[in-house]
Amino acid sequence: MNYQETIYNAADAVRSRLKGRIPVAGIVLGSGLGKLADVIQDPITVPYRDIPGFPVSTAIGHKGNFIVGTLGGKCVIAMQGRIHYYEGYPMSQVTLPIRVMKVLGIKYLFVSNAAGGTNLSFKVGDLMIIRDHINLLPNPLIGPNLDDFGPRFPDMTRPYDPALICKAEEIAAEEGISLQKGVYVACTGPSYETPAEYKYFRSIGADAVGMSTTPEVIVARHSGIPVFGMSVITDVAHATEDEDYVTDGEAIVKAADAAADKMTRLFIRLLESLT
Repeated sequence: MNYQETIYNAADAVRSRLKGRIPVAGIVLGSGLGKLADVIQDPITVPYRDIPGFPVSTAIGHKGNFIVGTLGGKCVIAMQGRIHYYEGYPMSQVTLPIRVMKVLGIKYLFVSNAAGGTNLSFKVGDLMIIRDHINLLPNPLIGPNLDDFGPRFPDMTRPYDPALICKAEEIAAEEGISLQKGVYVACTGPSYETPAEYKYFRSIGADAVGMSTTPEVIVARHSGIPVFGMSVITDVAHATEDEDYVTDGEAIVKAADAAADKMTRLFIRLLESLT
């Protein structure tokens, strides 16, 4: 079976569980952010393990389900846990869920992640709108082009939709939610960054660093899907200067969980604004 057949077979398997629902937006929930799925109304849960050809998420804080239901008055399909390159999956598998959501009908993609703040003004718990990214992971479009989805050389001038960013900033002001805005850099992981790497990422223009997101965004933009991205800052670069500092995965998930309520409010309002 070729890759395109895998995409359509997986989409058919998910569609058969949806009772005729067609999602308007896809949502990718990162480490510790899966609780947004808990407020989706009238949910249908489709475990990744039940989808043919689908990878299974193994990362901390990633449950491994599609949740389909209503959020902000719109039908959404949320990934309760994403797939990472560091888990040993090829990029075709890492981004398979985005292709499947495209086939299911999404018109928008919302992505979230837990990230380390390389910007020295950032604090743990900050929400950062991703305005651009630096991709240090293998590009997921390497290989034969999927002409049914998009062009060989897709434009990436505006990977994160300016109109959605503007609307999110308006909503945040109304809700009294403080936001940062910056550039996200993605590297392979799974080891956390060294202090020298934090300094390097800052020097090349990155405000936050993580191990995900950019492959999904590249594939979405290849298909012409507008993207809104948000990072929860769960640890900060200047802390690594402390002699006894250790980056703790469990602490990162807890920090993301603590910020998830604000992100949920923002995502709901943003979904309500979609036409």
